[in-house]
Amino acid sequence: MAVPPRGYVQTQAHRLVMGARGAWALLLEKGPSQFQFWLIALLIGVLAGFAALLFRKGISWLQTTLYGVEDVRMLHSFAESLPWWVILIIPVGGGLIVGAILHHFTPDGRVRSVADVIEGAALNEGRVEGRAGLASAAASLITLGSGGSSGREGPVVHLAAVISSKISRWINADGITGRDLLGCAVAAAVSASFNAPIAGAIFALEVVLRHFAVHAFAPIVIASAAGTIINRLEFGNVTEFMLSSDSMLQFYVELPAFLLLGILSGFVAVLFMRGTFWAEDMGTALQNRINLPRWLRPAIAGLMLGGIAIWFPHIIGVGYETTSAALTGELLLWEAVVLAILKAIAAAITIAGRMGGGVFSPSLMIGAIMGLAFGLVATGIFPDVSGSETLYALAGMGAVAAAVLGAPISTTLIVFELTGDWQTGLAVMVAVSMSTAISTKLVHRSFFLTQLERRNIHLAAGPQAYLLSMFRVGNVMRPMAHENAAPQERLFTLIEQGIFTDTQATLESALPIFERTGLDFVPVVQLSPQGGPPALEGALFHVDALKAYNRALAATAAEEHS
Repeated sequence: MAVPPRGYVQTQAHRLVMGARGAWALLLEKGPSQFQFWLIALLIGVLAGFAALLFRKGISWLQTTLYGVEDVRMLHSFAESLPWWVILIIPVGGGLIVGAILHHFTPDGRVRSVADVIEGAALNEGRVEGRAGLASAAASLITLGSGGSSGREGPVVHLAAVISSKISRWINADGITGRDLLGCAVAAAVSASFNAPIAGAIFALEVVLRHFAVHAFAPIVIASAAGTIINRLEFGNVTEFMLSSDSMLQFYVELPAFLLLGILSGFVAVLFMRGTFWAEDMGTALQNRINLPRWLRPAIAGLMLGGIAIWFPHIIGVGYETTSAALTGELLLWEAVVLAILKAIAAAITIAGRMGGGVFSPSLMIGAIMGLAFGLVATGIFPDVSGSETLYALAGMGAVAAAVLGAPISTTLIVFELTGDWQTGLAVMVAVSMSTAISTKLVHRSFFLTQLERRNIHLAAGPQAYLLSMFRVGNVMRPMAHENAAPQERLFTLIEQGIFTDTQATLESALPIFERTGLDFVPVVQLSPQGGPPALEGALFHVDALKAYNRALAATAAEEHS
């Protein structure tokens, strides 16, 4: 066979290099094509999977180091043998470190979590804060390692979002691509955290992106599978919880009991959410009243947690040991009731104290314990027509978590994948549907959306409610040099009457002016920081504002149905 001449080989190599450079330049300039996008989704899935794995291993290492426990799954049993002052001082020390981190690396001393990821997907083209996100991950790691009573899913989801945001900025991704990459990161993080690939993918679509567009499904599934592989390479193909073998459902006879359990779970979830927000408001009010430095707030919360843990070490950390005990029926009725109340209080203290962590694992534990208590009562009253009380624990776990997260589909799947029990799906689905129906009527659809609502970020009602906040008046107005500008004399007259809007205002605040006055246009001014008279910049026309809003609605609808 003839050997190609050397010059030919060099030419082909040169073309290959130039082609690769051209493809990379195109990627940076216009964003990834479909195949390139899938490769990037795979990369993000691997990176997010490793981030979730390292976060989980870091928590275990900290708990082993601080408490001296060999198996972190038995943390609360081991903690019962420790001196009381050890149980007290560890979360206080963790709170001091957390406070210092958040004080120096975040502008508001607040931990970033899933709510911020949802906000990034809706309002910031799939981007989240990098510096504050890394600081929040470090703070949550220390919180969970030192006895904080929260979950690891929130910090992991935000940490994965930081990774996808960095890549989105690197490749200059547009809004749709950035949101899809964010969904990939979230799916991989959830699947790697809980060994739940199906639920991870659905969680990203249902909770973060809040749509099920076909164009996002394939790359998100790829990333979710990658995250699961990372988990299974370390922990194997095992479920997080092992159930007893007698979880049998007396289908038709027992379903009314699961309807009642779902209703109760909905109210329990609402109480947990409202209690957490009340605790946060009380903590902020007390902090302002006594002029407490914000870096001390997590330490005060740690002191309160340590005081509870001296008597009830079940609240320490994620709480998988207690959740497993509930799912296997190892708790008495009074123990279940007391532990459910104490876990809700401890989780509220942790989150309100700005220590870090998420709400998913606490809601799983509260739901499992509460479901077991309900099951013990139900099977005691009707022993001849009831299955196992542990089945009620499983259904309660899913029902409370679904109501808190506002994610009935992904939570149902996560419960199945955490336990490996697919035979009792009807009971879980009935309880989840009822709890979600109750909770969405009493809060802003979920814990995360309520958090955003409390910050005046209105995402719960859908794009029609929040898109107006994305447009600055200065970007929509007609400047004075515009060929169809408003009459200058009329604008000055309106300014004298106090009718005007600022260039930095949003259409959300500007459109009510048109409704109130019936005008076709309003003056746009630049406010003086020294308190001087406003400087006329142009006019915002009602028709221009409505056109911008309609274009945004059309683009959102196109993305969600593509």
